[in-house]
Amino acid sequence: MIKGLHHNAYRCRDSEETRRFYEDFLGLPLADAFEITETKTGRKTSVLHSFYRLGDGSFLAFFEAPGRPFEFKAQHDYDLHIALEVDREAQHELFEKGKAAGIETRGVADHGFIHSIYFRDPNGYVIELAARTDSAAGYAAEAEQNAHGALARWQETKSPPK
Repeated sequence: MIKGLHHNAYRCRDSEETRRFYEDFLGLPLADAFEITETKTGRKTSVLHSFYRLGDGSFLAFFEAPGRPFEFKAQHDYDLHIALEVDREAQHELFEKGKAAGIETRGVADHGFIHSIYFRDPNGYVIELAARTDSAAGYAAEAEQNAHGALARWQETKSPPK
């Protein structure tokens, strides 16, 4: 059985620029960083793999792979975003900190069960900080009961791909 998330890994443009955002701004400690010089198949490479620890013991990880093609772009929320849970006080503090630092900062979006704020990290990824509302537990129980039905209705009625 799957116990939980160990880490998600993303590409980054520059490891130090990424560290400043995730460690200095968001407060996630840099927990590990190591260079990969050879792939498991024996091919020579030069990649830095870095890990930032979340409060539950899982990690956000990044690969800096100079010279390896990758399109860094400002991602749309629907295409790729990283949502992290915070409490309401931390959310408010980070919202103000983001505005003061000149970091692209959006929100607060009221989704009913969570309130969310959004930043853009140096790699173009949208970072959502979500704080649960008092109705979060009730919403989660109802949502789980309705999830399969919602998916089935979507499959029946969705527009064809363009």
